[in-house]
Amino acid sequence: MIHTMSTTPESDSERSAAEVNEEIRALWFRTGGTLNMEQRREYQRLVLEWAEASLESPTRAA
Repeated sequence: MIHTMSTTPESDSERSAAEVNEEIRALWFRTGGTLNMEQRREYQRLVLEWAEASLESPTRAA
């Protein structure tokens, strides 16, 4: 499942860490492991979202 970049923090917090991790993996796969500046910003946003989701629900993050 690929999600587009969200502009509202509410929708980000609704996703589990596993869902965000899936999107991170898809980004790396899609780019062949090389990120341009726009993709790096997306990656950074996703990592922050993943960390937040991991803190909110540690059992689902594993």
